[in-house]
Amino acid sequence: MPVVKQFPVEKEFEKNPDISPEDIRKLREWLKTQPHLPEEHITDLDLILVFFCCDKSAEVSKQVLDLHYTLKTHLTAFFQNRVLDKKLIQCMNSVLITPLPTFTVNGYKAMYCRLLDGDPKRYVFSDINRVFAMIFDLVQYEEGTWPGFVILIDMDLACIGHLGRVDLLLLRQVIYFLQECMLLKLKEVHFLNAPYFMDKVISLLRPFTKKTLLDIIKVHERESDSLYKYVQKSSLPKESGGCYKDNITLRDEMIRLLEDNKRYFEEESRKRVNDSLRQNGKTNVEDLFGTQGSFKKLDID
Repeated sequence: MPVVKQFPVEKEFEKNPDISPEDIRKLREWLKTQPHLPEEHITDLDLILVFFCCDKSAEVSKQVLDLHYTLKTHLTAFFQNRVLDKKLIQCMNSVLITPLPTFTVNGYKAMYCRLLDGDPKRYVFSDINRVFAMIFDLVQYEEGTWPGFVILIDMDLACIGHLGRVDLLLLRQVIYFLQECMLLKLKEVHFLNAPYFMDKVISLLRPFTKKTLLDIIKVHERESDSLYKYVQKSSLPKESGGCYKDNITLRDEMIRLLEDNKRYFEEESRKRVNDSLRQNGKTNVEDLFGTQGSFKKLDID
């Protein structure tokens, strides 16, 4: 696949006329006063993504921007070593994560996720989330802001053994990042082909998940057509009854996508905080989550 090109900033201002270059200039000026943040590596598109997902609030944008890059620095299981190594290739041979080709019924961008191999021994939770974040970042870099984002999780090959492979601390961290500072407007989360143990999946998520996120989770039973109120059936992979490409073709395309965009991740890896320069003292993962994983707020000036 070709090298991904950044979505033009000028087109973002056309797409979002209520965001002005002056808004982004002011955010940039504030960023220059924060020595711990990697200002020289943060692009105007990055600032637009933050400003957009924070509903154009400058103060909220400052907090989310700081937390976003702080967590990308400290959640090393997900955001360190962003290279297509042997572990990631093994992961991508077991799990498909791919954007769908068309927007949903409500006009949102959708990411489709499913197991390709049902063996729980090949299910590595940290690697799956590392792949998801890498694909998400590349697609957003190419397409810019979306009015909303939807996650589809196809449980077709899932078994109860997979639940035992989920590291609860890492799950807490993933949900916290998703809820607090991932640069998107999450509108819907769909579980397809729900298995008999779906109640246990929800029970696993519930302690770490805000009510606002729990409220947008939709569960679809096997053989149900309830998903199609939200997602056009034709946009799904062929194995799921759609008209899109087959799973193996999509898997190979996603592997090539990461393979062909190594330079992007080299540049992205520079967008990390230097806590020794933080004006209100150092922050580490224990400060954010506590030694037992209980969440704490990041104090941002």
